[in-house]
Amino acid sequence: MPNALLLYPKHPPTYWGNNYALDIMGIKSTHPPLGLLTVAAMFPSRYNLRLVDLNVTSLADTDLKWADLVFTSSMIAQRPSLEQVVERCNRAQVPVVAGGPHPTTFHEEMEGIDHFVLDEVEEIFPVFLRDLETGTAKPVYRAPRKPDVTLTPVPRYDLIDMNEYYSMSLQFSRGCPFDCEFCDITKLYGRVSRTKSPEQMVAEFDHLYELGWRGPLFLVDDNFIGNKREVSRLLPVIAEWQKEHRYPFTLTTEATVNLVRMNDLMDVMIEAGFESVFLGIETPNPKALKKMKKPQNIDMRDDNYLLTAVRKIQQKGMHVLGGFILGLDDDDENAFDAQIKFIQAAGIPISLIGLLTALKGTNLWDRLERENRLLNKPVEIDDTALNFKPEMDPRALVAGYLRVIRTIYDATLENYFDRCLTLLDNLKPVPHIYKPVGKHLLLAGIMRIRRRLTPEQLPPFSRYIAKVAKDHPRFLPLGIRLAGMGHHCEKFTRQQTVLRGFKEYLKSELASFDEAGWGSDSAPEMEDEFRQEVLKRANARRKAIPDEFRFSGDGISEALAAFQNALSSEARLALPVK
Repeated sequence: MPNALLLYPKHPPTYWGNNYALDIMGIKSTHPPLGLLTVAAMFPSRYNLRLVDLNVTSLADTDLKWADLVFTSSMIAQRPSLEQVVERCNRAQVPVVAGGPHPTTFHEEMEGIDHFVLDEVEEIFPVFLRDLETGTAKPVYRAPRKPDVTLTPVPRYDLIDMNEYYSMSLQFSRGCPFDCEFCDITKLYGRVSRTKSPEQMVAEFDHLYELGWRGPLFLVDDNFIGNKREVSRLLPVIAEWQKEHRYPFTLTTEATVNLVRMNDLMDVMIEAGFESVFLGIETPNPKALKKMKKPQNIDMRDDNYLLTAVRKIQQKGMHVLGGFILGLDDDDENAFDAQIKFIQAAGIPISLIGLLTALKGTNLWDRLERENRLLNKPVEIDDTALNFKPEMDPRALVAGYLRVIRTIYDATLENYFDRCLTLLDNLKPVPHIYKPVGKHLLLAGIMRIRRRLTPEQLPPFSRYIAKVAKDHPRFLPLGIRLAGMGHHCEKFTRQQTVLRGFKEYLKSELASFDEAGWGSDSAPEMEDEFRQEVLKRANARRKAIPDEFRFSGDGISEALAAFQNALSSEARLALPVK
């Protein structure tokens, strides 16, 4: 029987990943690799399967020795980890099969992969396995069409240790009817929202329940309400299942802002146990929203439509997580304060803010290519990297972005806790969603967070917890959980600041070295002494970066190597004499 090793590369730290919050609870990762678990269910029974998620464990040599084949699935952010995985597999001479969103878009630029199985694989995966077993497997397999997801099997959750994850994941639909300029979802999955049947979803709920899962459950759809008719059929069934099982799962999902126009649908979502929803808010600037082809975020009759929408959803009983973008063509110097003002007023504690990135294959990519504004560089893991020429001065844009994240996740967490309180002031306390928790568990949660906070964060945290306990006692479990997430967001912001600060320091040092006038006519002994002193300072600065802030793909080693090369005597000789 063939041994198939399913390998999931490591994610870099992100706001979404909640790494530092999970560490408080002793949990390794937010969500399991749903794509690989779904593919695992497509293997014939004659295969032996083993899954290694590098976000919760390491890859052992014995795993590779056991494997006849390695199957990977990855997103763009996992590229550095995937490259390391592929290198190890190549050394061990284990064939690698790659799929998922990242290879689907960038497979022509990837090396070391034996076979690519791209797009959605329900229909082509059996064909690939058949060819593999007959020795006729091709390098690249593409799906001939968007598959019928009613044929998608129940994911193999039994292959993972559920205790390592904060939430389980499942999927109801693929695709989105909207075609936002910057988004690649419609390019990957189409504009027709294809859905599973209610019976399929119940089967997946049953499977998780039987395996013992209780707690958060994330419906990973990019737009859960993309097919209103089918989601309207699903929700009453899920609500009934949850009631019968006494609400073992707390649900969350992603949707578009026009959810607020579906009043009855929101009511059934609440009945089904939805606690939160992630919305792509992007910007409070209607002009920019119009240019990015996001009409669902605009109401010409209401200048404060986005704020109104967030508030209505909160008042239904769901809290909102928001995605925001800076660097849009219609952004100006006022965009930064506008983002801060909106996020604070709306009471969105978890606000994921990023610089605009042009993804290959999107309408944005095509437009920027026509305008000759694309930079010849890959999409980087660095949150402050740009791969196109923005209308705004790039330095002002990056500086403004850093100011926004440092403000909403300030060092004291004062602004963050203010947003939490605004949320709780407007959130409806739905009994079956916001359940009571024992006092000893609440106290334990508070103490675990206190031990991780900085001295300047402790007074604001204490005031915040006291106010939640006094004014919103039913929301105290949520308030504690939000505080843990705030700890993560502030620490991740600090991490990004430290990593970027080191790279900027290297640029400054190199500029100073150039300013000193070293060149081909310099005294070699003096120049070498100066160079060694500069390198010594740079290495000391690198060692001062906390180990917990480093990760594969952070660019620190590469930046230092480039810095050392630029300082080398050979490189200096090539420069003009000053």
